[in-house]
Amino acid sequence: MNIGIMGGTFDPIHLGHLLAAERAREEAGLDEVWFMPSYTPPHKPNPPKASAEQRLAMLELAIAGHPQFRAEELEIRRQGTSYTVDTVDQLCRRYPNARFCYIVGADMVQYLPHWVRIEEIIKRISFIGLQRPGYSVDLSSLPAAIREAVTIVPMSQMELSSTDIRERCRSDKSIRYMVHEDVYAYIKERGLYEA
Repeated sequence: MNIGIMGGTFDPIHLGHLLAAERAREEAGLDEVWFMPSYTPPHKPNPPKASAEQRLAMLELAIAGHPQFRAEELEIRRQGTSYTVDTVDQLCRRYPNARFCYIVGADMVQYLPHWVRIEEIIKRISFIGLQRPGYSVDLSSLPAAIREAVTIVPMSQMELSSTDIRERCRSDKSIRYMVHEDVYAYIKERGLYEA
C-alpha cells in the first residue's frame, strides 16, 4: 500500500491542505493520505494556538467522508518535539508492508538537507514535493541521495495559510470558504483564534 503522510500543525487545517493532499494522492498514485498533526513542530518558534485535541478534532471534521484520507495521531500521542526521523521509525515498524512518502511544499524540498538525520529518513521513505506556480525547485542543488528520493508534483496556486486564517479571526473577519464548513462552525462555536 502506498501511503502519503501530510504533516503539519494544522492550526487550523484549511482547504489548501485538502487540495494539496488530493493532488498528491492522484498524481503520485497513493492509496491513502494520512494527515499527521505535530505536537510541537521543530521548525516553528511559537507553539500552536489551538490545543492538540482541538487541531485533531478540526482535522477529523475536515476529512470526514473522504474514504482515502485519515487522521494519524502518532505524533500527538508521543508528545514532545515531532522529528520526522522518529515518526518514520515508528510508522515503518508499525506498518512493515506499507510504502510511505512525505508530502511537502516545494519550499520544504530545498530545506530537506537540514532535516534531522535526513540520511536515515531517505533510506526508508520518499518525498512528494508540491510545485506551486511561480516557485521553482532546484533539485540539482540537493545531494544526489535526497534528489533521488523526491518526486515533484504540480500544484495549482491557492493562497491560503493558517497564519492568515488566525489573523482574520483575531480581526473579526470572515474565514468562510477558507476552511471546511464543519471546521468553520467548530472555530466559531469555540471562539478559537479570537483576540
